[in-house]
Amino acid sequence: MYGTGILKGMGVTMRHLVDSFVDDMRFLGQRYYNDSAMNIRQGTEGRGVFTVQYPEEKLPVPEQFRFIPFLLYENNDDGSTTDRCTSCGICAKVCPPQCIWIERSSDPDTGRPIPAPTNFYIDIDICMNCGYCAEYCPFDAIKMDHDYELASYDRTDAHIFDKARLDKPVEYYASIRPTDYLAEETARAEEIVKKAAKKAARKEAAAAKKAAAETEVN
Repeated sequence: MYGTGILKGMGVTMRHLVDSFVDDMRFLGQRYYNDSAMNIRQGTEGRGVFTVQYPEEKLPVPEQFRFIPFLLYENNDDGSTTDRCTSCGICAKVCPPQCIWIERSSDPDTGRPIPAPTNFYIDIDICMNCGYCAEYCPFDAIKMDHDYELASYDRTDAHIFDKARLDKPVEYYASIRPTDYLAEETARAEEIVKKAAKKAARKEAAAAKKAAAETEVN
């Protein structure tokens, strides 16, 4: 029968309309500016459709949401910081739109390269938020951020992020991506244990070889 598709579509629209009012009554007095209510209404328990009062009200982004990359540094016990980035350049090489460029550090006396960037730039107007830089970084030094409010009236200097603007502590990364952070730290700890076990095994083998040689001589 002709027109059944239209009737079904209008029925879905009408159901959403009614459910929206029903859900408004369900959360009467706490519809807006309430994180718990917002999480329910955005989840599987939510019914109908509703308007988010942005920018006063913002929906929580998923943990795997990715936007402009940022650099990680670690806080040391003496109050100093250590960059995870070694300026290896892999992120710049794999970047599809080529929006990353790095100034490498070098020793002023010897001229030898230092495993730390003097500066690090990302053009956020070119960045396509693909996450390749974070995926291919061998030192877990660059990650994808959740901050999506980057609009400005200056399209020159304001949209080219330097190292000072990109640098964020590891604790920040742990707060926005706790699952990924836990998995990475677990893998890192396991790798340290494996390396220690291999080192101990080599020492033990060397000691056994030395003892066998001394026994042969005697």
